[in-house]
Amino acid sequence: MSPITEVAGRRLTLSNLDKVLYPTGFTKGEVLHYYATTAEVLLPHLHDRPVSFLRYPDGIDGEKFFAKNVPPGAPEWLETTEVTRSSGKSTHQALLQDLPSLMWAANLVTELHTHQWRIGEPGRADRLVLDLDPGEPATIVECVTVARWLRDRLADDGLTAYAKTSGSKGLHLLVPIEPAASSDVTAYTKELAVQAERELPDLVVHRMGRHLRPGKVFVDFSQNAAAKTTATPYTLRARSEPTVSAPVTWDELAACGHPSDLVFLAGDIAGRVAEHGDILGPLTDPDAARPLPGGRQ
Repeated sequence: MSPITEVAGRRLTLSNLDKVLYPTGFTKGEVLHYYATTAEVLLPHLHDRPVSFLRYPDGIDGEKFFAKNVPPGAPEWLETTEVTRSSGKSTHQALLQDLPSLMWAANLVTELHTHQWRIGEPGRADRLVLDLDPGEPATIVECVTVARWLRDRLADDGLTAYAKTSGSKGLHLLVPIEPAASSDVTAYTKELAVQAERELPDLVVHRMGRHLRPGKVFVDFSQNAAAKTTATPYTLRARSEPTVSAPVTWDELAACGHPSDLVFLAGDIAGRVAEHGDILGPLTDPDAARPLPGGRQ
């Protein structure tokens, strides 16, 4: 029988806590423990953002599937929202607003992915994202060079960039902005990607074609579209190890000499939060937001 526990007054059924999910021996119970102990810094990045899940209930070597709709059997107390797509169809999605809802999601064994907008203003982003994806033999080391160029270029427009690892191969740059139409944010970030390719032609590509990407860093601006999502800060990833999409400082990026320097596992995060706090805290602070240049609103 699956154990039932109480989290902040909510009853939850947890299952298969000893199941090994990662080849390193990391178990489902450890997944739940990770999310519980990271909730204080993770939950502000989830607040009011419809969540999509990459689920891998039988481990990273089993079936993986991306899900937007709330699965059957969700607790009645789970907060949800309807999201209308450009096709006119809608999805019924979870909002992970508190520790019980986060633990419910963790019990499904998930990566957490969120939009750049919140439910109060769907399709109006309050942050922008640039996903730096290296094409072999390029690595995250080359991503750092591109990230630093983009940071300085964003600063020229009065915007402050923050960084996190993707938890896979690359980096994400995130910028708090005053709410603006997702289409305008996409147009602006495309301009940045094109400029980066022009200034760093041997290193950057802004187009998605894989034949263009070997040895270069793809600057993906498309995740700013209203329908797109990005891996949430602090989410676990379905990799060979329990890697985390972990916030990093610019000093850490400057010191990176090897891809392994920017690999962070679940067990690393508590110590990093104790040392740095939430490096991405300004993303959840309305006072840190700045307008997009050119009067885009």
